[in-house]
Amino acid sequence: MAGYRRALHDDPFGYLRELRRTEAPAPGEPAALLRLPWGGWCVSDPALAHELLRAEEFNADRSGFFGELLPTRADQIEVGHAVRNLLRSRLPDYRTALAGQLARLPAASRWPDAATELVHRSLADQLLHPATPARARRLTDRAVHGGVVFEAPTVWRRARAEALRARFIAAIAEQVRDRRADPAAEPRDVLDAVIGGCPAELPDRTVAEVFLVMFRSIVAPVAGTLAWSVFLAGTHHTGDGELPWPADWIVREAMRHRPMVWMVGRSLPDSGEFGGVPFHAGDLLSVSPYLLHHDDRGWTDHDEFRPGRWADAQPRGPYIPFGAGPFACAGASVAMVLLTEALTALTQDHRITVSGGDPRPVMVEGAIPRPFTVHRTVRHASREVRR
Repeated sequence: MAGYRRALHDDPFGYLRELRRTEAPAPGEPAALLRLPWGGWCVSDPALAHELLRAEEFNADRSGFFGELLPTRADQIEVGHAVRNLLRSRLPDYRTALAGQLARLPAASRWPDAATELVHRSLADQLLHPATPARARRLTDRAVHGGVVFEAPTVWRRARAEALRARFIAAIAEQVRDRRADPAAEPRDVLDAVIGGCPAELPDRTVAEVFLVMFRSIVAPVAGTLAWSVFLAGTHHTGDGELPWPADWIVREAMRHRPMVWMVGRSLPDSGEFGGVPFHAGDLLSVSPYLLHHDDRGWTDHDEFRPGRWADAQPRGPYIPFGAGPFACAGASVAMVLLTEALTALTQDHRITVSGGDPRPVMVEGAIPRPFTVHRTVRHASREVRR
């Protein structure tokens, strides 16, 4: 037991690769299902994974994304769409805030923390509008770096994070109460969108919990994927010129090569066989985006970071950075805009180099990069000074 935990800690993706190799029924013949040592099974066969994520029989109930917070699938969809639409409508504000934050970014910054700060500050007014009481906004700022958005690494920090989380939820619940008593004509921020999407009878505190779920699901994946995009592009292009790939190719390939989502799970509604293995109702089957994105039956040179593979519409393997099927992320298209605009703005007229870091991820609200330093300098600065 301790051995797998150590291996998983040292290299989560490497552990999955080794598990797939050792579980193979024959060399070169991948196992369709992998028994996970911590419980449950991982579906590594692309066709079976497609069935699990898309077939109605496995996706008829509520999504596990919200836990038990929302009573119906329709409520979950309503909240997801409301938040997506709010963020889409506020993209011009995001661009303006992003430019301001990049102007403050030092020439050398420590990532992925800098990515988290950049994304959160650029979205802060969309999450909670500027007229929100200062206490709630301060607690939101603290939540980002205090172990509420990204899980704290140590036991004592997690204990402090739980106390901070309780204060954060209490402050947001007060806002829910006040805003319900005096609703805005149109949603001003993500909290308004959440309130409008939740059933009216849902308690204020539960609505605050839903807001936290959305808050984390916006900041953490965008920041983590931006960090991977910068790290991978910076370590694979070391020339003085601009990056040789469009930002959207880099982001798409980063999400393929190092997807933040660790596992996408489904609970089986009934007893029966799946992939030739008998299961009981309630058993958990999971799909690893990483394994599907590194399956040589669908991807050429799958272990290479190669943004150029997105240059054309040639057939590619399974690609599920935002999930798939009925429970796919409703905000996937908006997330892509947030990411590509951030990477474009970060690299525009600037040379990006990376030092330190490691392609092996750490597991903190998903697979994020280990710390590395980004050096950002103006391109052709000396020539511009001479002019």
